[in-house]
Amino acid sequence: MTVTAGPASDERSGTTPTADVSVVIVNWNSGEDLSRCVASVLESTGDARVQVVVVDNHSGDGSADRARDAFPVVRVIHNVANRGFGAAANQGIRASDADWVFLLNPDARIAGGTLGGVLKVASGHPRAGAIGVLTRTEDGAVYPSARKVPSYAEAAGHAMLAPFAPNNRWSRAYTMAGWDRSTERQVDWVSGSSMLLRREALDRVGVFDEDYFLYVEDLDLCTRLREDGWEVWFTPELDVVHAVGSVTRGKRRMTQEHARSMYRYFVKRRSPGARAALRPAAWLVLTMWAEVVSRRRGER
Repeated sequence: MTVTAGPASDERSGTTPTADVSVVIVNWNSGEDLSRCVASVLESTGDARVQVVVVDNHSGDGSADRARDAFPVVRVIHNVANRGFGAAANQGIRASDADWVFLLNPDARIAGGTLGGVLKVASGHPRAGAIGVLTRTEDGAVYPSARKVPSYAEAAGHAMLAPFAPNNRWSRAYTMAGWDRSTERQVDWVSGSSMLLRREALDRVGVFDEDYFLYVEDLDLCTRLREDGWEVWFTPELDVVHAVGSVTRGKRRMTQEHARSMYRYFVKRRSPGARAALRPAAWLVLTMWAEVVSRRRGER
């Protein structure tokens, strides 16, 4: 295991990278999950030099400081307010210096494979701007962390039917449900909960759009990467267990934020020109979706 502290300023140092991959973890009140996440990273470096940066979004539970105390090699950036995922991830990206950045949620842990191994996969895809990895829920089910950009019909069908019938044809198409994730393949987008990013590609297309507070910023970034000629890949080389939504679960405002982010993506990427006429309908569908989902989940 090789771990390096590296710089932790708000901008890249411009010197020779001290690590092969910088692991960036955005934290908000994650409790002991954060320390378990960091431990799994340090146990899964393989032959890669790894740098770990935690960006804490004004947590009130002391989780970031406990992780740093347990693992002094970890660099922590404390924010004075919750800046959202994208803005905090950008801080971590700028505060690190490796040619590759691996984003990992604090309620996730690496359960199989190594960071060195996934870097070897990345080296075989010189146009890969982003690479997603195998993600499982705590009960072992494969989570669809790599998906397609849905058509209008698929998006509408998924939004309206998924809360009642998650296995409907439109949701299955969107989540690529017929694929068991045991094979490597090129995809439209991958989840930011466990995403490897090529810094060279970020230097060209930019980092996350900080107008997305939470959700959909990963889809937006992958879209920009593909528009610039980069590829987005999935690999099962690294196996991550993720307690999906453990921090945000049960909060109505987070579901509403998800709807707002999806609408922002629709406005920004899917409704140019005459298609702008579809925006009121899209907002209505997404508002209804958020309300139905919140009620079915008993969110408050």
